[in-house]
Amino acid sequence: MLDNRKPFKNPPKKHHPRGLIIIYEDHDIVVVNKINGLLTMGTESERENTAYSLLTDYVKKGNARSKSRVFIVHRLDRETSGVLVFAKHERGKRYLQDNWPSFSKKYFAVVHGHLLDKEGEISSYLLEDKRFRVASVNNTGKGKLSKTGYQVINTSRKYSLLEVTLFTGRKHQIRVHFSDEGHSVVGDKVYGVIEKGIKRLALHSASLKIRHPHTNEEMSFTTKVPDYFKTLVG
Repeated sequence: MLDNRKPFKNPPKKHHPRGLIIIYEDHDIVVVNKINGLLTMGTESERENTAYSLLTDYVKKGNARSKSRVFIVHRLDRETSGVLVFAKHERGKRYLQDNWPSFSKKYFAVVHGHLLDKEGEISSYLLEDKRFRVASVNNTGKGKLSKTGYQVINTSRKYSLLEVTLFTGRKHQIRVHFSDEGHSVVGDKVYGVIEKGIKRLALHSASLKIRHPHTNEEMSFTTKVPDYFKTLVG
């Protein structure tokens, strides 16, 4: 699609949000690398220090009266770092969400132990309970079909570094699937084990391939394996 709009100019660096690295930005989307520990959007107890609020302030360019804002397309858990995309208008948000299942999503994860197969696929039906915990269930009428692919990148005595492909995008899907396999994600206090000395959940949104909401062009955004993951697997 021909774009006759004026060339996009990045806001001054003084407005860049802390805790977020801008990977890409134009008139329609902004893609960031989120640090672990930062919420994607607000909760009842935390509304200001979130990726959404920080980016909204960023696109306002210091002008409190500006009507500019970002729109949430998808979420990462607070303790998960990595690639996160926001739209800059409602039309872009709808386009990205409508096409989300067809986009490619990959993660890096460090899990406990060594998997029997160097690559494979995990499939189950996932259901969220009243406590907001997710589990695999036998009742296919209640659970949602979920598929996770993986490939082992490296191993240490205790852990394995994986590249994980999401074929579906259910809540806590990666964490539950590897916990089911007996190889929970390192640092997962909900579905795994608590270990002394572990600094964070070892889950990172590594790459995202989408189609642009205005041009329909295929775009890929990638990040490196976090240094902390490398220390876990030597």
